[in-house]
Amino acid sequence: MRGSEGLVLAAVVLGGAGSVGALQDAPRPPAEPMAPTAASLPAPGAAPEVIVDTDLGPFTIRLLAGVAPGHVRHFLKTAKAGGYDKTTFHRIIPGGIIQGGDPLSKDPKATARYGTGGLGLLKAEFSDRPFTRGVVAAVRRPSSVDSAGNQFFVCLTGQAGLRGQYTIFGEVVEGMEVVDAIGLMPVDGDRATTRIEMRKVTPR
Repeated sequence: MRGSEGLVLAAVVLGGAGSVGALQDAPRPPAEPMAPTAASLPAPGAAPEVIVDTDLGPFTIRLLAGVAPGHVRHFLKTAKAGGYDKTTFHRIIPGGIIQGGDPLSKDPKATARYGTGGLGLLKAEFSDRPFTRGVVAAVRRPSSVDSAGNQFFVCLTGQAGLRGQYTIFGEVVEGMEVVDAIGLMPVDGDRATTRIEMRKVTPR
């Protein structure tokens, strides 16, 4: 918890053992959640992908439009508008997750606010898909299941304890070694101490 705004989401169980971390954000003014829609999604049967070019190299996310259409639509719209470019992976739980996509993290001087922006935009689209290594899911506020937005996390290892609590909308299909490298960067608690930017997020 950091200051009066710090809140903690459900615990991340690392590797199913006793080590525990948490996905964190802070309360923001309520926003009207967007209903899931197929608008702007690729044609049925297509598997949309995005390339996330980072300071440590690129990785590719396959977006699961059939599982979470609202989240995929939002992610693609944000990526096409440059909304992820120059954001950072501000939060790392070694052996657990990497978290990024906060629009506030574009500003190197706003580090105290990282993790609080870009939320409260989407309704939950929970599924029975397991949180296996490489899964990409949306961060949400602890106070509301319908509060996801721009921020997302990638699982470095299986996270069985998160099933049914966060919306899975993608999976890393190329460059998992880059995700692993980000997960090995130094941290202070769970805050990355080195700025690791997404240089460009490009749909293909």
